[in-house]
Amino acid sequence: MPAVFSIDPRSGVPLYLQLIEQVKRAVALGTLAAGEQLPTVKALAVDLTVNPNTVARAYRELERDRVIETSPGRGSFVRSDEGNADVRRAVEDVGASVLAGAVREARSLGLERDTVRALFERALERWFAGNDREDT
Repeated sequence: MPAVFSIDPRSGVPLYLQLIEQVKRAVALGTLAAGEQLPTVKALAVDLTVNPNTVARAYRELERDRVIETSPGRGSFVRSDEGNADVRRAVEDVGASVLAGAVREARSLGLERDTVRALFERALERWFAGNDREDT
């Protein structure tokens, strides 16, 4: 399995949510390909030194979000839907999480809303320069 997952019990973020985000990020980046098998609940729980219920909860949520599918006796696999809507949603979920963290950090630094907005606009201009296409 090429994707390596890790969790930080001191981060304040529930462990199962950390795992969900990491799986979604791996799918979004192509580190986990459609049809690829995830580690078993037991194996991943041992690797991460967590309760198997934590991994099982993450897998259930990922299945509910249509990122993975589980086949009894075979294991859990990245969904291989012909449409990319679920993968796109996984990418957007990761992006939303990253942006929320950046806004949280900016607020903790005492930055005002207008300053954060201006910084965000500057970052957009830097990273999307020349790309006038609007995605909807």
